[in-house]
Amino acid sequence: MFDFVRSHSRWLQLGLLALILPSFVVFGVQGYSSMTDGANASVAEVDGHKITQAEWDARVQQQAERLRAQMPDLDPKLLDGPQAREEALKALVDARVLQTATDTLRLTALGDERLQRLFTQDPQMAAFRNADGSLNKDLLAAQGMSSAALAGQLRRDYLLRQVQGGIAGTALVPAAVADRGLDAVLQRRAVQFTRLAVQDQAGRVNPTDAELTAYFDAHRNDFRTPEQAEVQYVVLQLDALKQGLSVSEDELRKYYDENAARYTAAEERRARHILITADKDAAADVKAKAKARAEELLAEARKNPAGFADLAKKHSQDPGSAANGGDLDFFGRGAMVKPFEDAAFALKPGEISPVIQSDFGFHIIQLEAVRGGQKQAFEAVRAQIEDEVRKQLATRRWAEAAEQFSNTVYEQSDSLQPVADKLKLTVQTATVGRQAAAGAQGALASAKLLAAIYGDEALKNKRNTDAIEIGPNQLAAARVVRHQPAAQRPLEQVRDVVRQAVALQQAKDVTAKAAAALLAQVKAQPTLALASGATIARNQPGDLPREAVLAILAADARQLPAATAVALADGSWLVARITEVLPRAVPAEQAQALQAQVRAAWGRAEADAYLEALKTRFHVSLSDKAKAVAQAAAASAAAAR
Repeated sequence: MFDFVRSHSRWLQLGLLALILPSFVVFGVQGYSSMTDGANASVAEVDGHKITQAEWDARVQQQAERLRAQMPDLDPKLLDGPQAREEALKALVDARVLQTATDTLRLTALGDERLQRLFTQDPQMAAFRNADGSLNKDLLAAQGMSSAALAGQLRRDYLLRQVQGGIAGTALVPAAVADRGLDAVLQRRAVQFTRLAVQDQAGRVNPTDAELTAYFDAHRNDFRTPEQAEVQYVVLQLDALKQGLSVSEDELRKYYDENAARYTAAEERRARHILITADKDAAADVKAKAKARAEELLAEARKNPAGFADLAKKHSQDPGSAANGGDLDFFGRGAMVKPFEDAAFALKPGEISPVIQSDFGFHIIQLEAVRGGQKQAFEAVRAQIEDEVRKQLATRRWAEAAEQFSNTVYEQSDSLQPVADKLKLTVQTATVGRQAAAGAQGALASAKLLAAIYGDEALKNKRNTDAIEIGPNQLAAARVVRHQPAAQRPLEQVRDVVRQAVALQQAKDVTAKAAAALLAQVKAQPTLALASGATIARNQPGDLPREAVLAILAADARQLPAATAVALADGSWLVARITEVLPRAVPAEQAQALQAQVRAAWGRAEADAYLEALKTRFHVSLSDKAKAVAQAAAASAAAAR
């Protein structure tokens, strides 16, 4: 049947077209609507207004692009996993809740002047500011944003901050609470302790055959051989196409000439300036007075050009550059306000400009140096040009190569060698399960490809999978060579492993009983000697494991000595006696800084609590799909711990 379909595919396509067309005429509109229903489906609601699947997907993509830019080697599976999707939806819900709150509270958008003031003062915006406080348009363009888009985003962000900022910034933290917060980190306790190692008990237990059988029966799934498939696979990607292309010297030189601007270093200028401030909306007499003062300083500067830096230190009103003698370092076009830029780029090194007026006031500029503007030699950029030309040619050829790849793996489905020969690809081999293995990369990390490998056509009939898109400009296809189903291993085959597991559990039980007995003894005999002693704090754990430190610091120390016992991660136990609570060992200034951090954390906690209250007030609800993703994210986080 399958071979018949392949042999008569053209006739079957015509027949299917004849069947589809009448149906589309009758049901076309409804069918089209159903295609858009998925994107418009509600995944959450805030105050009766829905957040759609399309919005959620877009947020996940934006989040992935941002993380990929920050961490290029990040595992791709993490970018679209349950935790990433839950985080993206939470951010959408939080933003929508805060937006609803701003509407309800009738908070007004920021005016231009206040927005400018916040922009120049906000540390998070430092990267977008030039030395004179103006907008760094080059960096903004690199982010794919316009100045209007940035202003709109800032207005929204600052407006949303008002909702929580009033809570976080005004949180009242009692001194006693701040003090307890410091104790959680800095309190020191003198302890005596004995560690009961589980390994010491391992040789004292001897599981019976009945115990081994009972354990095996209760954990059968732990002793199954996993399902596996040995596969061959091929990958078509843009980089592979690039390597197979040849480019002539004439083509490279033509590209160099046509893109000369790209290989010419942008001209930059280094200048000093003296600024006499005058707001653009200031009264005429105020501006006139500022200009007159600037003219006076200009006359002084021209009398003694070598003393320009000293003059700027004494008289410039630019807080960012005055202390450095007005030095603005090197800057390119677009970095400064237009009147300043035009004047600076019209000067020759050593020249001093006339008084220049901008929105900030009146400037006097002295040009220090000029650099850039030179074109790089062809030989210096030849390798870069060749890579760019190859990439462009490969991109143009990609659609054709992708079609050849898809058609060949389908039409010659009993082998991957034909497509490898046609497109000069390498047939690779691997052993895979239904889920990607830890650390898997590329095609072997693709859930779509693994699903196709374990589909009936590939698994049972050993046919090639269809061409699967595993990433941008990346296609893969695979063929199952051998399939090994999951199988139960008999007890006799795994008896040694079972014996080790049962012996370890019994040793843990014996150790726990010994710890309980020792704890009772320590409580009854306050002078009973323990093996070791130490002084510990949360930030000074010494040689003790984290769980032991936390348990000792959590123990009630109002009546000393106090005893406690804690189970360690490997099944061992530690029995400890707290003999003394010691004062903090930090300088007063560090304690004050830490108290400020405690207050800030308290403020953030109150802001988060306020946000949760707003979610209740504005009736946030999640769809079943969103709840399932949240449950999967929680399970994934628990497994990671």
